[in-house]
Amino acid sequence: MAADSDPESEVFEITDFTTASDWERFVSRVEEVLNDWKLIGNSSGYVTPEKGEYTSGTWEEKSQDIHFADFKFYITHYFLKQECEKDNGKDKLEEDAYPSAMQDLLCMNNDFPPRAHCLVRWYGIREFVVISPGTNCEAIVSESKCNLLLSSVSISLANSGCQVPMFVQIQQKWRRVYAGECQGPGVRTDFEMVHLRKVPSQYNHLSGLLDIFKSKIGCTLSPLPPINIAIRFTYILQDWQQYSWPQQPPDFDTLLGGEVGGVEFGNLPFGACEEPISELHLATTWPHLTEGIVVDNDVYSDLDPLQAPHWSVRVRAAENPQCLLGDVLTEFFRLCCRKESTEEVLGRGLAEEDVKENSDISSALSKLTEPAATVPISKLSVSNMVHSARKHIRRHRRVDESPLNPDVLSSILLYLFPDAAVEKSSENSKSKTAQSNSGKPEQNKNSYDNLFLQLKSAPSDSLTYRLALCACLVNYNHGGLRAVAHLWQEFVLELRYRWENNYLIYGLAGGAPDLRCCLLHQKLQMLNCCIERKRARDEARKVLEGSKERERKVSGGYQNGRPVPESAASSITASTSTKEVSQGKSWDSWSDSEDEFFECLSDQGETETPHPDVEKHGGKSKAEGRLHPYNNMTLLNSTEPLYVPVTQEPAPMTEDLLEEQSEVLAKLGTSAEGTHLRARMQSACLLSDMESFKAANPGCVLEDFVRWYSPRDYVEEEVIDEKGNTVVKGELSARMKIPGNMWVETWETARVTPARRQRRLFDDTKEAEKVLHYLAVQKPADLTCHLLPCVLHAAILKLNKEESAEDIPSVKKNIQQSTCQASKLLHPLNHDYKKLEDFINQLMAMETVITRARSLKAKFAICEGAKGEDTEELETFVSSLLEEPEVVVIGAGQGPAGSIIHRLFVNAQRLADFTSDEAAHLAPLDEDFGLDRKPTKTSDFPSPAGREILLRSCVPRPAPYSKALPQRLFCVLMNEEFRLAGAFSSDTSFF
Repeated sequence: MAADSDPESEVFEITDFTTASDWERFVSRVEEVLNDWKLIGNSSGYVTPEKGEYTSGTWEEKSQDIHFADFKFYITHYFLKQECEKDNGKDKLEEDAYPSAMQDLLCMNNDFPPRAHCLVRWYGIREFVVISPGTNCEAIVSESKCNLLLSSVSISLANSGCQVPMFVQIQQKWRRVYAGECQGPGVRTDFEMVHLRKVPSQYNHLSGLLDIFKSKIGCTLSPLPPINIAIRFTYILQDWQQYSWPQQPPDFDTLLGGEVGGVEFGNLPFGACEEPISELHLATTWPHLTEGIVVDNDVYSDLDPLQAPHWSVRVRAAENPQCLLGDVLTEFFRLCCRKESTEEVLGRGLAEEDVKENSDISSALSKLTEPAATVPISKLSVSNMVHSARKHIRRHRRVDESPLNPDVLSSILLYLFPDAAVEKSSENSKSKTAQSNSGKPEQNKNSYDNLFLQLKSAPSDSLTYRLALCACLVNYNHGGLRAVAHLWQEFVLELRYRWENNYLIYGLAGGAPDLRCCLLHQKLQMLNCCIERKRARDEARKVLEGSKERERKVSGGYQNGRPVPESAASSITASTSTKEVSQGKSWDSWSDSEDEFFECLSDQGETETPHPDVEKHGGKSKAEGRLHPYNNMTLLNSTEPLYVPVTQEPAPMTEDLLEEQSEVLAKLGTSAEGTHLRARMQSACLLSDMESFKAANPGCVLEDFVRWYSPRDYVEEEVIDEKGNTVVKGELSARMKIPGNMWVETWETARVTPARRQRRLFDDTKEAEKVLHYLAVQKPADLTCHLLPCVLHAAILKLNKEESAEDIPSVKKNIQQSTCQASKLLHPLNHDYKKLEDFINQLMAMETVITRARSLKAKFAICEGAKGEDTEELETFVSSLLEEPEVVVIGAGQGPAGSIIHRLFVNAQRLADFTSDEAAHLAPLDEDFGLDRKPTKTSDFPSPAGREILLRSCVPRPAPYSKALPQRLFCVLMNEEFRLAGAFSSDTSFF
C-alpha cells in the first residue's frame, strides 16, 4: 500500500495526450501557408480560359519551406496571372458551384500547351499547389509515407476550405509522379498517376486506353455518356539530308588574293560551321473526336498524319554550335589574361635584337641632343637607326621562325596604311592625309554611326578600328599570341618611321585627341598631332631659309634686279631679323632643345603693320602677330584698333596625362604656397596669350586684354560726367581686383613676344617619344584590353548588319539592349572580365539565332524565289519558329509550309533504308511532288516518337444518381515511357 500511495510514482505514470505530434504540426503548418496565400474559402466566379492563354499568359509561383519532423519540404503555389477579372453577370456565387480546377478539366481551349508545367499539360488546370521533397532529401517511395502525405493534404484542404488542387510529388524526381486532391462543396477530385518504362501491348492504341477509362469511371448508365477524344502524334525529323547547312567555312588562303591591301581583314567572320538546328518536331493533332468517328486498334488505324486537321511545328536547336564570330571574340578575349611580354612571346633571340635596336635608338637620341654635332645630322637620325636595326633583325630571323607569314604581314600593313602603296613624298602624303582625315563624306544617319561614343572605342573608319580587326583575325587565323605580338611590333616600327619622316598617320582625324575614344586611339592621335606640329616647323624653316635667301639678294635698294622702296626694304630686313635663331646652332638642334621657340606656320603670311608711332619712338615698338581687328574695339589708352593676336594652340592631352596632371595638382594641397604653385602651373597658356596680345597691340593695358579674353570680367556701366553727358565707364570685375590676383601678376611678368618666338607650350618631340615608348612597352594582353572596345564595336555592327538582312525582331531588340550594357561595361578603365565574358556569350547567342534563321530559310526554300504569296507566308512562318515555342502550320499538310515539311519527311524516309553511300547517289525527288503525286502512306512518315491521347467525359460517380462530374485521362505513349494521368471526380454528398 505504501507503494501505491507514493506520489512520485503516480506523477510518473501520467501521459499528456494534448501534446501535438509531428504530423499534426505539419498539417497545421500547411493550413497556415494556405491561409497566408489567401487560398481558403470558395473560389471566385469561373472564367473560361481563352484559346492559347496558357502559352501566351504569365505564369507565376511562390514558395516556402515546411518541415515534417526533420524532413524538409517545399510547398509551391503555381498560378496563371489574370490580367483582369471578367464579369460573368453573376453578382452572387452559387453556393454549390464546382471548383474552377474541376471545370478546367473539361475545357478544350488549351489542350497540349507547348510550354507549361507538366501538371498543366496533363490536367489543364490554371492554379495548383505542390508539396515536394526539399533539396538533397530522399524521395517519398514507400506506400505508407505517400498515404500519410495524402491524408495530410486531405485534412488541410477540408479544414481550410481551400478549393485549389494540391499535389504531392512521390517516387524519384525524374519520374515526375504526382498524387493529389481537389475538394469542393460535396465533390472531390482525385488525381492519380501510372508511370511505366514500357507500353503494355494491349494499351498501345486508342481502343485499349478507352477500355481503361471506362473501367475507371465505372459508369453503369446506358447508353454511356459521350467521351471526347483529342489526339496528338509527334514526329521527329533529324536527318536534313540534301537540305544541309549552307554555311561554308571561309577559305583563308584567298585572303591575300584580289585587291591589294587584303580587304578581307576588314570583315569579321560570321555564321555557324555546323547545322544550328538539330531536329524538327511535327505535331499532328485531331482536337475533337468521339468514340465512333475514328478507329485505332492493334490491327488498323485511321490516324493518318496527312489527314490531321491541325499541324504545328517546333524546332530544336543544336547545343552550342560552333559559330565563327563567337569563336573569334572568345579567342581574342582570352589574350587579356596572358601575362607574357612581347620579348617573352617572340623569344630570346628576337629580344636581344630588340635590345640592340633600342640601344641604337637611344644613342641616336643622345647624339641628337648634344650641343655640337661633329657628324652630319642626317646620318644620326632615328629613322636610319630604326631601319638598320629592323634590317638586322630580319637578316638574322629565319623565315620559318617568323610568327606571321611575310605575305600576310605585308597585306595587313597595306590594309592599315594604304597610303604606303604610293611613293611616300611629303606632298603625296599631305594630299592623301587630307583626303583621309578631313572632308569625310556625310555618313548615313544611322543610330550606329556614333556607336563608338557609347562604347568608348574608335570610329569605324579609323586606324585603331582597323588594327583591332586585324589583331583579332591574326590571333584566330594566323598564329595566335605570337602573331599578334609580331604584328604589334611591326606596327610600332611603322609609326616610328612615319614620325621620323614626317608622314601623317593615315586614318586619324586631325586635331587634339578625342577623349571620347579609347586610350590607344588618343595616343595615335597625339602622335599625329606631334607630326603635324613638326611639319609646321619644317615649313616655317623653309620659309625662313627662303627669306634669308631673298635678303642676301637685296643689295643697294635692289631686289631681284628691281629697285625696292625704302619702307619695303626696311620691312623685309626687320621681318627676317625677327626670325633669326641662336647663332652657332643648326636648325634641328635648335628645334629639339629645351629653350626652343615655336615657329607658327599660320603667322608666316601675316602682314606686319608697323605701329603709327614707330617713328616717334625711334622704332622701339612694332605690332607683330596680328590676325584681325576685334569687334571694332579700340585700345583704352589710344585710338588704335584692338587686334586679335596669333596665339599658340594649347597643348593636346590624352586622358591618362590629364589624370596624371590632376593628381599632381591635387597633391599640392590647399596651403597658400601650394595654391600659388598650382595657379602658376595652370597659367602657362595664359602667359603665352598675354605675350602674344602685347606683341599685337603695342601700348595695351590689362583691361584691353580682359575685354578680349574674358569679357565678363570687364564691367561697363553708364555714368554722367561733369558736363552732364552720359558716357560708358568700364572697370575690371571684383575678382580681378583681389590682391595677388594671378592675372595681374602674370600680366606684369609677360614680355612683348609674338607666338612664333615664344617657348613652345607643346614639345612635340618629347611627347612623340613618350607616345612611342608607351606603345613599344605594351604587352599583347595590354594591347588586347585597349582594342577590346573596338572589337566589340565591330561585332555589334556585324550583328546589326546580319540581322537587318534576316529581320529578326527579338535579335534587333537584344542588340539595342546589349549596346546599352556594353557602354556601362567598357567605360570604366578597369574592366570587369567576368561581365565582359557574359556579354560576349550574349553576342554569341544572337549570332546563333541569326544562323538558325538562315538555316530555316534554306530548308523552306525562301531564298529560291518561290511564288510571292507563298514566300511571304513562309517568311512569316520561319520568323514565328524563331520567336515562338510552337507554330501552327496554316493549311496543315496541304499548305505551303506543310508541303515542304512533308517533302522533308519523305526524303528522310526514302534514305532510311539505304546506306550513306547508296543514299548519296539517289536523285532528289521532284520538288513539287506533293501536289502531283501521292507517295505511299508507309513511306511518308516514320513511327511517331510520341503519342498523346486525351479522354474527357462528364459522368455521375460513384452511383448512377450522383451528380454528373468531369472525368479526365491523359495518356502519354513513347518508346520508353507509358504514363496515365487521371483526374476522377466523385459526389461526396451521400458517400
